Amino acid sequence: MRATQKGAFAVLAATTLAALPAAPAGARIIEIGRTAQAGRPSCPASPCQAVSRTTGYQAKVGATRGLMVAPADGKIVAWSITLGSPGRRQIRFFNQNYGGASRGGISILRPGTKLFYRVTGQSPLQSLQPYFGTTVQFPLGRALNVRKGYVVALTVPSWAPALALGFGNDTSWRASRARSACGEPGTQSAQLDLKDLAQYRCLYRTARLTYTATLITTPKPRR
Repeated sequence: MRATQKGAFAVLAATTLAALPAAPAGARIIEIGRTAQAGRPSCPASPCQAVSRTTGYQAKVGATRGLMVAPADGKIVAWSITLGSPGRRQIRFFNQNYGGASRGGISILRPGTKLFYRVTGQSPLQSLQPYFGTTVQFPLGRALNVRKGYVVALTVPSWAPALALGFGNDTSWRASRARSACGEPGTQSAQLDLKDLAQYRCLYRTARLTYTATLITTPKPRR
């Protein structure tokens, strides 16, 4: 892997996977989810809060809505995640209580009615612990098709130190949990299979998920 400096975090590119493809003529490269104020993951502070056993997406940051919504048809060719650096005791606690070692990936969601979303594509799950304390980009060996209006979500079957705190009430993210399970972070609710359908009834305010995705748009034919 290669590392460069970006703020307080090293930016790593996982070269064990395929390199990012070049954008074809007429296409755009868009980093879905990138904002000027991304925030820093809470770990290793106390409390060290993590995303756990769910699929989630950022619903709003300040006045910006639809942060993780694809603005055009295209292909997701990579995803990035900024990870906190939990201490050994914190890692042991999360491993023991939230399904084992830290792992994560992205899911493409087709929106329905009443906050139902169906999975139309998924990346491989990645082991995240080797990248704690960094921002890491995972190029996808097989790009994920996405349609305009679909949502790019973060899927975490165990846990990930990828939650930034301290925002206002106008910043929030949603999780694939039933309303009755919003306060049960140890209950498995991650969407792990294609065509899986879930309702995103749980809204968590004052926090944001620290991930983005790289979209190469489908070129439009010239008239």
